[in-house]
Amino acid sequence: MSAQFGKRLRRGAATTTVAAVAVAALAASQAPGVTTDSAGRRQAADSSAPDAASGADDTATGNSRYYTDLPPLDSPTATPGTGGDTSGITANAERGIPATVLDAYKKAESALRESKPGCNLPWQLLAAIGKVESGQARGGRVDADGTTYSKILGPVLNGGQFANIRDTDNGAYDGDSTYDRAVGPMQFIPSTWEWAGRDGNGDGRKDPNNIYDAALAAGNYLCRFNWDLSDQKDLRRAILSYNNSTHYLNTVLTWLEYYRKGTHEVPDGTGTLPRNPSDGGTSGSSVSPSPSPRDTQKPTPPKDATDPTKPGNPATGSGDSGGPTPPSTPPGTTPPGTTPPSTTPPGTTPPTPTDTVDHLENAGTGTLTAMAGDAFAEEVAVRTETKAGEAVAKVRVRFTVVGDTDATFNSGETVATVVTDSAGTATAPTLRAGEKTGGFTVRATVVGRAVPGLDYKATVTARQADALARTTDTALTCVPGGEFAEQVEVKATYKGGVADGVAATATLIKSADDPTENDKGPHFKDADGKTVRTLKGLTTGKDGLLKLPKLYADDTTGTFLLRITTTGGATLTVELKVAAAESASPSPSA
Repeated sequence: MSAQFGKRLRRGAATTTVAAVAVAALAASQAPGVTTDSAGRRQAADSSAPDAASGADDTATGNSRYYTDLPPLDSPTATPGTGGDTSGITANAERGIPATVLDAYKKAESALRESKPGCNLPWQLLAAIGKVESGQARGGRVDADGTTYSKILGPVLNGGQFANIRDTDNGAYDGDSTYDRAVGPMQFIPSTWEWAGRDGNGDGRKDPNNIYDAALAAGNYLCRFNWDLSDQKDLRRAILSYNNSTHYLNTVLTWLEYYRKGTHEVPDGTGTLPRNPSDGGTSGSSVSPSPSPRDTQKPTPPKDATDPTKPGNPATGSGDSGGPTPPSTPPGTTPPGTTPPSTTPPGTTPPTPTDTVDHLENAGTGTLTAMAGDAFAEEVAVRTETKAGEAVAKVRVRFTVVGDTDATFNSGETVATVVTDSAGTATAPTLRAGEKTGGFTVRATVVGRAVPGLDYKATVTARQADALARTTDTALTCVPGGEFAEQVEVKATYKGGVADGVAATATLIKSADDPTENDKGPHFKDADGKTVRTLKGLTTGKDGLLKLPKLYADDTTGTFLLRITTTGGATLTVELKVAAAESASPSPSA
C-alpha cells in the first residue's frame, strides 16, 4: 500500500513539474516582450510602465478590482489511466464565451473598423478585458438585449484598499451618492462613462450595464489618442489606461492570446466564472462559482508596486509600502535623519492638492477661432489656485467640449483630463474644428472637487478662400447656338495653401460693374435641359479644384462675363466670347 502511495506521489510531482514548465511556456508565448519568472508568472520586459502619478479616475475602471485568474493549460483529450485528468475539458470550457457577450464584442469590433479603422481593435481584446473585469458579465447572465439581470458593481472607491473617488453621478449609475464604484460588465466608473458611454444596441440609451453599450464604449476608449492596437506599444498603453497596473496588463495579454488561439460560443448564463479577485476578497458577484477539480493551477499574483489594489500603490497613496520595518524608538523621539511624524489628528486624512483648490483662472487663453476642419491655433489653458491665489500642482483638470458642435480634441474625443504642472497650469490637447460652424464652449472643471468651472467660448467659421485662378489660359469661345469646347476649372487657395471644401457660386453677369444675372448669352443647363445662369452650392474638392458644368451659347453674339465667388471673398471673372464662325474665302474662278 505504501509503495503504491509512493508511486502516486512521484507521479503527482512529475505532473506538477511538467505543468510548471508548460505554464512558463504558455506565458512566454502570450505576447512579444513578455517573460516569465521561475514560477511561470508573466512579467513585462519592455512594456510601458504604469504612470504612478496618474489619477485613478483617469482610467476606465478607476483602478478598481479585477480578476487574476489565468487561462488553464491546453491539453489533449484525457486518456485512460491518467487519474481522470480534466485539463482538456477545462480549456474547452474556458474558451467558451456566452453567445450574447461574444456577439457584442464582435459588433463593437465591426463598428470600430468603420469609425476608427486605424485602431485595428481585435474583438479578442474586448473579450480579454471582459473576462478580467467581470468574468464575461458573470458568465453571460444577460437578457436578450444584452443587459445584465443585476448590476455588476465594483468595490466602493473610498480610499481604503482602492482609490478615493468621491461621487460624480449622484448615485445614478452605481447607487452610491458618496463614493463612486465601477459599473457593468466592462467596469466603467461613472465619471468615465459620462463621456465614454456609447449606444451599442441602438435603443437610444447609453447603459453601462448593457454588454453591447459597454463593449462599444470600451472599444472607443481603447482607440482614443489615435492608438494603433496592432502596435505592441500602443496596445500596452491602451490596456494600462484601462487599469493602471502591470499585473493587470499581463493578465489581459494572457487572455488576449488565449482567445486568439480560438474560442467558441456557449449559451448565455453558462460561462465559467473567475474566482480570484485582485484584492484577495470575495468576487462580490451574485452568482458564486462552485469549486471544480479543474482548477489545478491557482496563480499567485506577483508583487507589483504599481498595482493599485496592493498596499503602497502610488496611484492611491494607501497602505504600507511593504518595505523593512524601521527599529522602534523611544516614545516622543524621532529617529535620526527622519522627518518628524505628521501632526494630523488620528482618524483624519491630510488634504490632497485637489482639496486645496479654491477656484480656476484663465492661464492666458485668447480668442478661440478656427476654420472648419482646421486646428485651433490658440491653446486652452487653466490654472488651479488656492483661496490666496497660490498655484496648485498635481491637480486633475477635465476639459469638456460642450454645445452643438462636432469639434473635438486631437484624440477624437470631446473630453480630456490633464494634470496641472508645477505652476498649477493645465493645458488641454489641441482643439480641432469639425465641419459644423458656429459657437460652442470648452469647459474646465476640477476632477474630484466641486468648484465652479471655467468656460471658454470658441467659434468655428466656414472654410474660406482668398484667391481663385484658372487652371488653364485657353480662350473660351463659342459660335451662336453652340457649346463651349472647354469647361471652366479654377483652383482656390487660402494664404497660399489649398482651400478645400470651400463654398462657391458661379454667375453669368451683365458687366464688370453690374454683377446681376444676365438674361442673354452663355448659360448652363439643369438636369431638365433648362437654361441656368447662376450655380449655387458649389464646393471645391480636396485639391482646391472646382470644375464647372459645360457652358452653352444662345444666338446672341458678343463678349460676356462669368464671375466665380467663394466664402472668404475670393473672386474671379472669366471672359467668354460668342462669335459667328469665319466663312471660307471663295476659290478663284477659271
